[in-house]
Amino acid sequence: MTTHYLACDLGATSGRLMLGTLADGKLALEELHRFSNDIVKAGSALHWNMEGLFAELRTGLKKAAARRLPLSSISTDSWGVDYLLFDAEDQIISPTFCYRDSRTAQGVANAKARVSWEDIYAETGIQFMALNTIYQLAAESPARLAQAKKLLLIGDAFNYYCSGVARHEESLASTSQLFNPRTKTWSKKLLSALGLPEALFTPVVSSGTRLGLLKQDLATEADLPQIEVIASCSHDTGAAVAAVPASGEDWAYISSGTWSLIGVELPAPVITAQGRDANFTNEVGYGGTARFLKNIVGMWIVEECRREWGLQGKNYDYQTLDKLTAEAPPLGALINPNDPRFWSPDAMPEKIAAFCRETGQPVPAAPGPMLRCVYESLALLYARTIRQIEQLIGRKIGRLHIVGGGCKNDLLNQFTANTLQVPVLAGPKEATAFGNIVVQAIALGHLRSLTEARELIRRSSGTVPYQPRDAQAWQEAQARFDRFFAK
Repeated sequence: MTTHYLACDLGATSGRLMLGTLADGKLALEELHRFSNDIVKAGSALHWNMEGLFAELRTGLKKAAARRLPLSSISTDSWGVDYLLFDAEDQIISPTFCYRDSRTAQGVANAKARVSWEDIYAETGIQFMALNTIYQLAAESPARLAQAKKLLLIGDAFNYYCSGVARHEESLASTSQLFNPRTKTWSKKLLSALGLPEALFTPVVSSGTRLGLLKQDLATEADLPQIEVIASCSHDTGAAVAAVPASGEDWAYISSGTWSLIGVELPAPVITAQGRDANFTNEVGYGGTARFLKNIVGMWIVEECRREWGLQGKNYDYQTLDKLTAEAPPLGALINPNDPRFWSPDAMPEKIAAFCRETGQPVPAAPGPMLRCVYESLALLYARTIRQIEQLIGRKIGRLHIVGGGCKNDLLNQFTANTLQVPVLAGPKEATAFGNIVVQAIALGHLRSLTEARELIRRSSGTVPYQPRDAQAWQEAQARFDRFFAK
């Protein structure tokens, strides 16, 4: 039987509504509507245009209706940590802050004054990042928090917008650093320490929870029937990991996009002092699994370089930049992509140049050498992170799956295989949408299990293999790179 599903996939730079069609033992994806998601600058503050994003969803629903297909369900996934506040009349309290807003620094200071980092990690197993929800809430004004009656993270807010049922799905809730992955509940200890009312946080549900029907007003406006709304994996990385076409146990993954999320899938969280000191995180995956990973900066650096060059009148497409990068000399200057300077927008090429000068390296003067520096540095950081994972879980990684938009980058994939010296399998590019949809299909009984779903994705999308090369040169580069982290 042919079945159809909608996935609203919201990223920190763009969003889209995807149609998934399950037929003849394969899952096909089609993009129905794509839209930009631009950070709104209001003075020094950074916000999201939520009303604009809801309007784009409605536009996508109309395009879906025009296809006249028997749709089964819809679910939204999004980036983590950011949230909407709702008042007593169920209206959104503006603005909705972006995780890159500078207020988070004050939030970290406020939180540390109330609860220790050791206690935060012991409760949540989540790595320290100043952008986490806990620190954003610690930076909130008392007036806004007093006005708020409900909080929802972005993906769950869209599922609420569609269904009228307010629930936190556990994969997204786990990104907040206010959720205990052992008990699968909000941390009363942290909420109390920060003075956050428990009533602000709606109940948490497991991945694949059927929330209800599409609200009548949305269905009528789009000319759709009232299809089911499902909380699949509301966190985009949770959805992407569900779609990793892997088998066995000796694999790791990178969900590669604006951020690179590197980790392994485990039956239970690993919350130890060693993991805390190495700044690893324990997010929740489909089926209550643990996504033991580290969240590092990814293609964001490349995106910002390209944007900055465009502002200077040099509008390079990615094909041209890839050619220039491939032609640049190998393993020259390197950066630490996790240096906090690279997390914020604007002037990215200048930041790269400054890092090279400060570390006594030649400054890459042209786009090709500069991006080669970025890609090689990312690959070396990936390898360093995988080595840390091996130490923390006590077993070796035999292969690496790269999924998401970044898996299209042949150079970065090959560099990663070279520095890891294990095979790399790239694909699917649309892992988030695949994962969102297969969890819907499992929830509706159209697929029996995640194992079956991953086999389906392997048949449907395929992977591109990369074999390791040039071991000695990359070992030498790794030693040079690791000096950036020396005490």
